[in-house]
Amino acid sequence: MLKLMQLELKKFHLAGYIRSALIANACILGLICLIALDSHSEGVPEFTRYTQLLDLMDNLVRATFMVFAAVLLCRFIVGEFKSKSITILFMYPIHRKKLMIAKLLVVVLFTFLSIIVSEIVITAAIHLLNQFVVIIPDQLTLAVLGQQSVRTLLNAVAASFMGLVPLYMGMRKYSVPTTIVTSILIVALLFSNNNGAMLSSFALVQISFAVLGMLVAYAAIRRIEYKDITP
Repeated sequence: MLKLMQLELKKFHLAGYIRSALIANACILGLICLIALDSHSEGVPEFTRYTQLLDLMDNLVRATFMVFAAVLLCRFIVGEFKSKSITILFMYPIHRKKLMIAKLLVVVLFTFLSIIVSEIVITAAIHLLNQFVVIIPDQLTLAVLGQQSVRTLLNAVAASFMGLVPLYMGMRKYSVPTTIVTSILIVALLFSNNNGAMLSSFALVQISFAVLGMLVAYAAIRRIEYKDITP
């Protein structure tokens, strides 16, 4: 399985996606700093506690990489079925289910690790910048870090599987745009702010979407044996 995953990574040049993830991190960091500094200039700080800032960062990072997951699904799975290049892989003495599992694992692991690493990097950058420019008038304590670490881990696991949900729509007509648009709609639904509340903040909603993502992955793996590679 690991060998199949390595081959997938080499074939699709994941380094390009890593660069894109770093650019996304820079944009998220810039947006948070802009919001904080702009609110300070108006005399009404947007963030008074680190937990508020970290919650916003967590939501932005998860939303970003759930869309990234859809892009990867398009490249690794939907696009290959659309172009029928998947038929070449099916000619090799490799079990179809193993091939699909390897592709899905790459997407899930990339999403999970991207969220974890991004939140670590952005938190460290904000803490460092806060030593020179007042972004938030609060101290980052070990207690806050410990609490946030647990939430980040759980949220990252849920988001990794939630990112698989658009695969269902994408595989119906092997449509790349449909996959990405579905992902954007899901992100908009989960992370839109409604009077200070977000659907993504409810554990039951996250669990439900994560389970739905698992079911979509299971269905894709199960059906791959008799999937007709025709548009």
